[in-house]
Amino acid sequence: MPKTKFQEVIFTVLMAAVMVYGMVCYNIAVNTGGFTNHVFVAAFNELPIMTVVAVALELIFVGTLSKIVAFRLVDPVKSQPFFIVAAISVVSVWIMCPCMSFAATVLFKGGLLQREFLSIWIKTTVLNYPMAFFWQFFVAGPLVRMVFRSVFRERKVLSAEGAGE
Repeated sequence: MPKTKFQEVIFTVLMAAVMVYGMVCYNIAVNTGGFTNHVFVAAFNELPIMTVVAVALELIFVGTLSKIVAFRLVDPVKSQPFFIVAAISVVSVWIMCPCMSFAATVLFKGGLLQREFLSIWIKTTVLNYPMAFFWQFFVAGPLVRMVFRSVFRERKVLSAEGAGE
């Protein structure tokens, strides 16, 4: 979808913010025992830092690595667009989920020096995978692509011949 580096950055920021917000809400709900109205407000406290982490990871290595791996699964020239988007989405979640779970464990669950760090990180990753997958496929992905398409609508240029028809 993004055609320029600027569009890629905008798309990444939008996707990161929507994914992070959903995942932070989910993690707060898991940690507090359920969804309440407070969860939706409390998620805004972690949103800025985790969005910056997600954007940095995506732009530095996850975006490129996701496409390399996804294009081993589907042929970007011969495959239908749905399968290309699906492959990139699956691989992005597969790579990003442990990375973001690591960041959350470091920043919000006691840090690297804690005795149970590895087990907390693994547990967080395992709990996050299903939500990240379904949130990406059914909410964040479609929502961000719809918003992105409406903002960066391709403008059709009428030819001089076609303008008078």
